Amino acid sequence: MKNQLELCNLCHRNCGVDRHAKQTGFCGMTDELRIARAALHFWEEPCISGTNGSGAVFFSGCSLRCIYCQNHEIANGNRGIAVSDERLSDIFLELQEQGAHNINLVTPGHYIPQIKEALLRAKEFGLSVPIVYNTGSYENPEALKTLEGLVDIYLPDFKYMDSKLAQAYSKAPDYPAVAQAAIAEMVRQTGPCRFEAEPGESLMTRGTMVRHLVLPGALDNSKQVLEYLYRTYGNRIYISLMNQYTPLKRIEAYPQLNRKVTEEEFEEVFSYLCDLGIENGYVQEGETAEESFIPSFDGEGVIAK
Repeated sequence: MKNQLELCNLCHRNCGVDRHAKQTGFCGMTDELRIARAALHFWEEPCISGTNGSGAVFFSGCSLRCIYCQNHEIANGNRGIAVSDERLSDIFLELQEQGAHNINLVTPGHYIPQIKEALLRAKEFGLSVPIVYNTGSYENPEALKTLEGLVDIYLPDFKYMDSKLAQAYSKAPDYPAVAQAAIAEMVRQTGPCRFEAEPGESLMTRGTMVRHLVLPGALDNSKQVLEYLYRTYGNRIYISLMNQYTPLKRIEAYPQLNRKVTEEEFEEVFSYLCDLGIENGYVQEGETAEESFIPSFDGEGVIAK
């Protein structure tokens, strides 16, 4: 863990900063583990949230910081409470005691060494629910390999096949290639998706489910993402097509993003998904582009009671 943080290359930014010396790279975080919220979360895909909720742990900082990010309050590192590896381990166990179907690590990539230690400790003390790794996919596959055997479900985004959009919205023109390599490592680790039947529901217990958020005016990008995923993985993965894009006041300088995705736009992408023959997955329906889907990053569940 020490070497990884002394010359940090945990994500693809490869900043090379000494986080132990309190230097910060693109993610904005030192070696101090910071969490903004740890609570039951009910707004993931049905096979992740179930009826009891997913035990979501929201980590501060991010290696992408997309300009339209709904979680921008924590992505820029302005929210969050410092905790020890031991406290993180206890948080996992507390969420399991609350009935969480899984532990959902949200934007965890820049904390992989600390998370690994916390997971190993928690498992010694009885952590048994699946571990979900929820990421924007700007990941270093070598760092992901250190989690093999600890992560049960990968829940990555695949945001762009268009490098120009990746540069404009996430300052990552190489995102398509980086995400492809990262997702390939995730699928290698988990293999085909598996589900377990519970009364009235089916919960995912292993596998990779790739999310794609449709952006306004970027339908060709969405179609390219869907085609790549299906041609590459077929039914080995699940695909989640999302229409919850929420225009925020902070992006008024980007008029192309300053509106919701229209019904016609989303229907066009959905029809393309069907034409490809994709069957394994989820599609958001109805009015989901509401800020109510953005949780309060108020430190809930972070400090021991």
